[in-house]
Amino acid sequence: MAGIHSKANNRLATTPTPCTRTHQIGALALVIITFFLTRLTFSPSSSLDNVPAHYIQYNAVPLASDGSLVWPHRGYGVHLSLKIYVYTEDEINGLKLLLYGRDGKISPEACIKGQWGTQVKVHKMLLQSRFRTRKKEEADLFFVPTYVKCVRMMGGLSDKEINQTYVKVLSQMPYFRLSGGRNHIFVFPSGAGAHLFKSWATYLNRSIILTPEGDRTDKRDASAFNTWKDIIIPGNIDDGMTTQGARLVEPLPLGKRKHLANFLGRAQGKIGRLQLIDLAKQFPNKLESPELKFSGPDKLGRAAYFQHLRDAKFCLAPRGESSWTLRFYESFFVECVPVILSDQVELPFQNVVDYSQISIKWPSTLIGPQLLEYLESIPDNAIEEMIARGRKLRCLWVYAPESESCSAFTGILWELQKKVRQFHQSSETFWLHNRTIINRNLVEFGKWRPPVPLP
Repeated sequence: MAGIHSKANNRLATTPTPCTRTHQIGALALVIITFFLTRLTFSPSSSLDNVPAHYIQYNAVPLASDGSLVWPHRGYGVHLSLKIYVYTEDEINGLKLLLYGRDGKISPEACIKGQWGTQVKVHKMLLQSRFRTRKKEEADLFFVPTYVKCVRMMGGLSDKEINQTYVKVLSQMPYFRLSGGRNHIFVFPSGAGAHLFKSWATYLNRSIILTPEGDRTDKRDASAFNTWKDIIIPGNIDDGMTTQGARLVEPLPLGKRKHLANFLGRAQGKIGRLQLIDLAKQFPNKLESPELKFSGPDKLGRAAYFQHLRDAKFCLAPRGESSWTLRFYESFFVECVPVILSDQVELPFQNVVDYSQISIKWPSTLIGPQLLEYLESIPDNAIEEMIARGRKLRCLWVYAPESESCSAFTGILWELQKKVRQFHQSSETFWLHNRTIINRNLVEFGKWRPPVPLP
């Protein structure tokens, strides 16, 4: 009997049960039910639960029906939560020199004009920001205001004086040493980037640098820009083009533009720019490249500059002394599609902006007739679509007040939030079981006195 039952059991174990259509439907239903139960049980709560589905898109920054910008969850947090301490000019000996020069005669009003005005605008906006704190001990980040590019350009300080003054200023900041500079923010608004401070590699190699300039390894042995700690910011566009209402110059309809493309800039002895100027001479009906005068009776005024810029479908943006160019940002406000001819260029807010939808990047090694042939092959409807998308996103290049939902300043705040850490330490800081922070000599942090040896 045992043998019979054993054989029967073996047959049952080895004979497969036929899979009927009923089984298949049941299995599919089980999978679907399991999926939804898992979603209900394990999905983390988020403020995005109440955001319409069409807002949650990854191919571009989403906009609400009223045109305001809705920051996507991808690449950013759910809401801003920052505390930023802004150093005042009187609390640190030497900081006034980096703001107003050795004679104190360089004014913020003079420095806010031109393409380097971001150093003043970011400072002013942080002073008025709701995220500013006046208590160092509760700050997530620390902002060090300087107008050093303007000061240098206007003869307020020499390169040597800039370097010495920075070192002097930093040595008076205990919180800078506490983190090794990791939670300190500096603005370097020009193509030179942090190289304006000759000893940046020694002192600022951990700090957060806001700059329009990215990779400089094509020109220098080392680049001051680090993808993982620094932030690319837009250049400073003339306020007459970015303010709401009547602008300095309004865009022209596509059909009324005289040229296929233009290049408005000085040659500066740069091969790409020289090639464009030569190309304009070969194809004057397609490419405009007027000789720009920045002084004297034939100087090109603000309005005249933008009138030239708006008269083409494509605005060519080659590199100059460095990789970035203000013309890229300016082109959006005359509704001209920017064509980047700078291979090392870095662009701001790339975790939410898909630049392939609003601009063209062409190899700088292929500047020639084939570039014009390619641009000529693009149909007007495709150009109009790129312009329309750029029109929605250009608010990100405007240094507008914090009250504006879409602005360069808002974008910078979101980027800064990603830099916040719960705890910072340097090679010269230590801590004990009761969370007391000490230095190498076992002196408590609260008893450190400036000037502090730098980490």
